[in-house]
Amino acid sequence: MASNINAASELDSCEARSESTPEISPALTLLLSITCALAVANVYFAQPLLDSMAQSLGVDPGMIGIVVTATQVGYGVGLVFIVPLGDLINRKALILTQVLLSAVALIVVGSAQQWSALLGAMILVGLMAVVVQVVVAYVAALATPSRRGQAVGTVTSGIVLGILLARFTSGLIADLAGWRAVYFVSAGLMLTLAVVLWRAIPSKGLPRIESTYWALLLSTFTLFVTEPALRIRGVFALLIFAAFSVLWTAMVLPLSAPPLSLSHTQIGLFGLAGIAGALAASRAGRWADQGLEQRITGIALALLALSWVPIAFAETSLLALIVGVVVLDFAVQAVHVTNQSLIFAARPDAQSRLVGAYMCFYSLGSALGAVAATQVYARWGWVAVCLLGGSISLVALGFWVWTRVAGRS
Repeated sequence: MASNINAASELDSCEARSESTPEISPALTLLLSITCALAVANVYFAQPLLDSMAQSLGVDPGMIGIVVTATQVGYGVGLVFIVPLGDLINRKALILTQVLLSAVALIVVGSAQQWSALLGAMILVGLMAVVVQVVVAYVAALATPSRRGQAVGTVTSGIVLGILLARFTSGLIADLAGWRAVYFVSAGLMLTLAVVLWRAIPSKGLPRIESTYWALLLSTFTLFVTEPALRIRGVFALLIFAAFSVLWTAMVLPLSAPPLSLSHTQIGLFGLAGIAGALAASRAGRWADQGLEQRITGIALALLALSWVPIAFAETSLLALIVGVVVLDFAVQAVHVTNQSLIFAARPDAQSRLVGAYMCFYSLGSALGAVAATQVYARWGWVAVCLLGGSISLVALGFWVWTRVAGRS
């Protein structure tokens, strides 16, 4: 144990391997953005399909939100045990392995006939979906400091588009061929993507640290102690993604029920309204490069809290819901990109470990939001869900005010 602690303390002072650092081209940046879109979509396919999954497997609607939670649990485990490997081993090999295993997990989901089998497979889907964060850290490490925010914002735009298109395409495919077809189609896309990435990503990687795996993991946990930016921005991530998950997990329930009775395709269209989030992700990165991180955070959190007012009228006004979705997605992604820009700047030598540690907060917030949303809706209805989301958003805004007053950001 002592040797592991000593290794962890020396981890970031170890000499990098003498690999030449490749430069990232616009074409590779675009491909990696598409990779993130396809990979993150696997996490969000289930949200518009929860009612169909419940009917197919005979699960109580109040419990079906656990499917989303299971995926987030897998994602959280992957953040801790897989993402930090990007600082230790060749990232091309790591990315390709995760993409291939994602295809296997998706096939298992589409074939699941039992509730327990579905949950287990969804955990595997989440575990492999952390390839998104390996890619984000890879791009952040390749970009120059003056353009890091913009580069991360570009890749994050792909992530947002993947989330939004996942809801639309999963609903469309489910209406045409059933919910299982969604996962079989995605498995085929992941296999195709693996071939393209194998040819496109440079074989020579970034300089990597010399360490053991366990010392690497230990050093990841020490970042929580040594990096105030990680702790503060991690709390923001937990809160904003809890609010985000509250909306997108519960929204399908009132929209699919009478009197609205919308189809999966129609419900998926609401995801397209959140395309403003993708625009915010890219633009927020540029603002962060200009030193406007705190201003962006405060304004975005205020918008996040206000977005729940029109969302509360979803059962009587779909237009109000669209407005609320646009504002909420914009706010969440603006804060998210700003968070990443700040933590990457804190320790450029530990990109993979930083993003893994930061996204643990994201995964925890998303999982808690998913469980709470379906339970609250089953007991008290849509307005109560909106009160929950609004309260979480106000807590985030209050925390930002406290950090500014206390001078801790």
